[in-house]
Parts: sequence; C-alpha cells; structure tokens
Amino acid sequence: MKDLTITAIIKVYQYDELNEGDRSLIKTAMEATARSYSPYSHFSVGAAALLGNGTVVTGTNQENAAYPSVVTLASAGRTEKDLIDHTIPPCGACRQVILETEKRYKQPIRILLYGKECIYEVKSIGDLLPLSFDASAMED
Repeated sequence: MKDLTITAIIKVYQYDELNEGDRSLIKTAMEATARSYSPYSHFSVGAAALLGNGTVVTGTNQENAAYPSVVTLASAGRTEKDLIDHTIPPCGACRQVILETEKRYKQPIRILLYGKECIYEVKSIGDLLPLSFDASAMED
C-alpha cells in the first residue's frame, strides 16, 4: 500500500486586490443572482463567464420540481446585503460540467469564487475535482 497525496493551489484575494476586469466580472455575477429562481433550496446562484472573444455571458440556477437546478460557474448571494461571507465552491455536478467543458475546448477554465471575506481563484476545475471521471482513460 502507498499513500497518494493530492494538492491544489488556490489563491486567496481580497476584493480590492483584484484587477478591474475581475471586479467587473464578479459584479456581473452578483447582478445575475437577482435572476435566480430557487423556490426549493432558497440558495440563489449567479455566474458570469468571460469568453475568449471578450463576450461575457451570465447564468443562474433555475430550479423546478423535476430537476433542482441549472449548472452555473460561480456563486454569489442575492443582494449586496445578503452576500455570503465564505466562498462556496460549485457542487459536484457543476464541477463535472466545467471539467468536460475544459476537456472539450482543451484549455483550463479559471474560476473566481466570491465571498464577502475573500475570493478564491482556481486556475482549473481539476483543482476542485482531482479524481474526476475521465472516459478517455478507458480508451486504448
């Protein structure tokens, strides 16, 4: 038997340490949160993604009785007053979707996770999902 040690490098920032582009992206995610529909979990999530061509797209969780949520890329609270203190990483299902998107486009997706106390920067979803399912490992 041997031990396997897995490490992840996650940078921790204060809001004022971020560049203007990152602050703008976080603000856009916060604004998107107001469009969340979460009558079951009462946990609103908003996301903003900066694409390679400079376009910013947003998303929110949209719950329904048949399926509890739509995948998003970042989390934030409903209003500035109600924002959470601590960062909360994406759920497992969201992590898998982000991982498969990274693999599809063959480049890492940088993730900023916002909390009032600090912001986490993750260079790739692999740091949050180190032992992920990989169908290509089954191919010969």
